[in-house]
Amino acid sequence: MQRVLLSRGCLGIAAVRRLSSTPAAPSNAFFLHNTQWLPPGYENTKFKPFRNASHPALATPAPPLKMFKEVDVLTPKRLLKVYGQLSKTRLTVLVMLTSMSAVALSPLPTTVPILLSTAVGTALCSASANSLNQIQEMPFDAQMTRTRSRPLVRRAITPFHASAFALATGVAGPALLWYMVNPVTAMLGAGNIILYAGVYTWMKRKSIYNTWVGSVVGGIPPLMGWTACGGHILPSADYPVHLFLPSFLTTNPLPIDVSFVDNPLSPFALFMLLYSWQFPHFNALSYIVRDSYAQAGYTMLSVLDTTKNALVSLRHAALLVPICSVLVPLSGLTTWAFALTSLLPNLVCVRAAWRFYKHGGEKNARSVFQHSLWYLPVIMGLMMFHKQGMDWLKWLGLYPGDEEEENKEESKEAVVVPQ
Repeated sequence: MQRVLLSRGCLGIAAVRRLSSTPAAPSNAFFLHNTQWLPPGYENTKFKPFRNASHPALATPAPPLKMFKEVDVLTPKRLLKVYGQLSKTRLTVLVMLTSMSAVALSPLPTTVPILLSTAVGTALCSASANSLNQIQEMPFDAQMTRTRSRPLVRRAITPFHASAFALATGVAGPALLWYMVNPVTAMLGAGNIILYAGVYTWMKRKSIYNTWVGSVVGGIPPLMGWTACGGHILPSADYPVHLFLPSFLTTNPLPIDVSFVDNPLSPFALFMLLYSWQFPHFNALSYIVRDSYAQAGYTMLSVLDTTKNALVSLRHAALLVPICSVLVPLSGLTTWAFALTSLLPNLVCVRAAWRFYKHGGEKNARSVFQHSLWYLPVIMGLMMFHKQGMDWLKWLGLYPGDEEEENKEESKEAVVVPQ
């Protein structure tokens, strides 16, 4: 078998392309053959080689039957587990939570059926996109250690069955959003399926800018949550952009009722938060598994230019500071107290991203990735705590509201007439 030399643990993408484009070799000539894991001396056994093997890598003895594992029967329980793996359950839950966070932060009223329909519809769209992604990348997932156990690679499910599941969820998700929520949310969900399973998946083997497209995919679920409540994401004459300046910059900081403000700047702030968060999160992860990406022939920035990969991560980690401390409170999503409380988690993540850029190394990359895992729930929690117009003490019943105070005052002033 023709071998491609590794440089610092990475397979050269140019070498992979040369090998895969050789006229005499099949299109999958750069795949690693499974017989490389057999014990030494196996080539001297008397097993017959594969018939009609036109490539040296295929002209090897057939492995014994005892080395094969029988595929388990797909019981309903196992099938649900396979569907979860196709859907990438953790990623789907994260997408659903970011969409629900936008619903919770929206000042516009909503109902329980709309809330549940948005959650289920978003999850179905994510499941379809992830399944279509795995169907297309099945031969490449087989070459990476972190993806070799995916259901299509280990043949726990057939490609036709997976395609049927992707089609069913891809139709059910937008349909549910269309009829139970609104057409705008449904079109955003369908568009995200196309963007992830079509454009992003294709670009992963063509251009380093696939990460930028993937970040757009991650920023769309909050827009779905916003539009599910009836909010608008584009400004117009009827829905202009409102700026909520801090009290020391204006004599009338809240000239309008913040309880029902459909401000297009708010979904933009949510989109930018999720968009920029993707880069420290994914760039650090892609650096850790860059050997696998290189071996499978993916055109990733972490493979081609590790310094720029860390720089992009630092750039967007730093951009999250003004997004949280200026854009979010300026949009009216939170009070300006959020600008101060969000500084600490942002500075912690910027410091980790700076060390990753300055010194490199997997240890610093893992630090950035681990910080990104707790960063998003902490920031979303702080945004909920500082939500504009939200009085948590009154909501929790820790002190009586204005109406109860007024009733008490009226009862004190009332004149009691004896019977």
